[in-house]
Amino acid sequence: MAKGRLEAFSDGVIAIIITIMVLELKAPQGTGFDALRALVPTFLSYVLSFVYVGIYWNNHHHMLHAAQSVSGAALWANLHLLFWLSLIPFVTAWMDENHVASAPIALYGGVLLMAAIAYYNLARCLVATAGRDSALAVALGRDVKGLISIVIYAIGIALSFVHPRAALALYVLVACLWFVPDRRIERRLTDAGTRA
Repeated sequence: MAKGRLEAFSDGVIAIIITIMVLELKAPQGTGFDALRALVPTFLSYVLSFVYVGIYWNNHHHMLHAAQSVSGAALWANLHLLFWLSLIPFVTAWMDENHVASAPIALYGGVLLMAAIAYYNLARCLVATAGRDSALAVALGRDVKGLISIVIYAIGIALSFVHPRAALALYVLVACLWFVPDRRIERRLTDAGTRA
């Protein structure tokens, strides 16, 4: 099955997710720069969530570029990923309204955890379609970075009930790990193109 529709649909959903998040940013009541001070936590939450959505979009693009085709299982795995990404605006808004409260930060981490699991599952479905010797399979390998991220999210969720700021710091840490696009796929495709 061709991958074009999957890419186009995913790009559209991700664009809507970013639009919903930016609509949550409300202008302050005052006219001076002091009025912006109250919006700093909201803005920082927005930045973190925007970075996460951007990371998923970027790596999703690279991964689908490496895939030659998609299966029905990959279509469902992709929808599973998009479902969890679509919840990011909601959990971001709840976290904004309840600054550094345990439950919103735990739920935020839960959505990030489920998105990471869904992305890992999508990668495995694409590899199953492409084959174990494909450029995508070799590039992803055992995906240690993805598995480490899942563990850090789980620790962050547990930690959010004891020290919510530390949990947020762990979520930022994972974003930092992934901020530079995953070059494994790009490198593997470039190497394969050079040899061809």
